[in-house]
Amino acid sequence: MDKVTNSHGQTNTPVDMDGVVNALTTRVGDRVRKAREVKGIPRRVLSDISGVSPRYLAQLEAGEGNVSIGLLQRVAIALEFPIDWLISTEDPWTSDVLQVADLYRAANPEVRAKAMALLCPDNEAHQRAHRVCLTGLRGAGKSTLGGLIGKALGVPFVELNREIEAQAGMPVTEILALYGQEGYRKLEAQALDRVIAVHGTLVLAVAGGIVAEPETYAKLLRHFHTIWVKASPQEHMDRVRAQGDTRPMAGNPEAMDQLRSILTSRESLYDKALAQLDTSGRTTAQSLADLRALIKDRAFLA
Repeated sequence: MDKVTNSHGQTNTPVDMDGVVNALTTRVGDRVRKAREVKGIPRRVLSDISGVSPRYLAQLEAGEGNVSIGLLQRVAIALEFPIDWLISTEDPWTSDVLQVADLYRAANPEVRAKAMALLCPDNEAHQRAHRVCLTGLRGAGKSTLGGLIGKALGVPFVELNREIEAQAGMPVTEILALYGQEGYRKLEAQALDRVIAVHGTLVLAVAGGIVAEPETYAKLLRHFHTIWVKASPQEHMDRVRAQGDTRPMAGNPEAMDQLRSILTSRESLYDKALAQLDTSGRTTAQSLADLRALIKDRAFLA
């Protein structure tokens, strides 16, 4: 290797670029694997959350991946680790920041709100205005409860998928068939921007997979008082089938296992919502009363 002379006439020690790159890929692979193991997330589930193929993840963890910043960012978001922790030369496992992040994730909504108020003097409550968003997996009751609570409180109710369809001029199923997940996610992000720009007060229901798109979900959390509407896996499945959608079970004997896996993999993402509403074993009237009380108690529309 040739020595390099800098602008001051000093001779620098040559850098083994191959060695630096190899060290980076090994370090990233080790940290991705350790982060996944710490969270108890199987590689297949991490693939579902991040949208990164299992084959790439296997190569990445083995230190053989051709690290793409875009794909690595998806993996970092899915693991809930900042991307710089995966590439830093310092050991993130001894970092105070990592400990604080773990404590924040384990805290209840009230403690989280106090922590954010201390860390961010310009509280995000102003950005959220009087917007409420219902998140969660299909079958939890988002659309039903959203429409009912909007009518009861006299505020607009919007389903983001309907906004997307209006923008594209076709059903979501056709959008996915023509443009794939990437095209759908772009329209989803644009639709969310329009809703934020147009509405200062509303109740919004979003598709369950929005949590897997880091930038869009972060924007949602900043601009809405978010409520995770949840239910048991069996109730999720039963409600979807009751709506006449047989796809979750048709020709797929492992559908329930897959549903449980999705719920487990997304739980930490849904848990970023400011509040939770469990509709398991509750009638629509009971869940509506619960939702109304939650919104009132938390002053989400006050």
